[in-house]
Amino acid sequence: QPQLVESGGGLVQPGGSLRLSCLVSGFSLDYYSIGWFRQAPGKEREGVSCITSTNGATKYADSVKGRFTVSREKAKNTVYLQMNSLKPEDTAVYYCAADPLTVEDMCTMKLSRHDYWGRGIQVTVSS
Repeated sequence: QPQLVESGGGLVQPGGSLRLSCLVSGFSLDYYSIGWFRQAPGKEREGVSCITSTNGATKYADSVKGRFTVSREKAKNTVYLQMNSLKPEDTAVYYCAADPLTVEDMCTMKLSRHDYWGRGIQVTVSS
C-alpha cells in the first residue's frame, strides 16, 4: 500500500525558512510524480509545487515562485519542499501526494490526478 508521510513543519517567523520532507513507501519515485498542496483554514486545498517522475521537471504556483524549491532524493525515497521568505499567508496544512500518471514529461498540480495522500503537516508563519 503506497504511503506518504510529511515532516518538518512548525512555527516560523515571517521571512524565515522551513524544509518539509515527504517520505514515500510502497512505490517508486521513478514512476510517480509528487505534488505539494496546502489548505488554509476556510479555504480550498491548492497546489503549491510538483516534481515529475521521469525527468525531475518542476512546477510552482505563482504565489510561491522564487521562494519555494521542490527536490527529490530517490535513494532516500524522499521529496523535499524548501520554503524561504515565508509569509503569514503561507500558513496552512501542507500535504504531499502521488500522481501515477505523467503526461508529456511534466507533473501536474491538479488535485484529482493524485491518488495517494499524506496526512498533512501544519506550517504556521507568525511573529
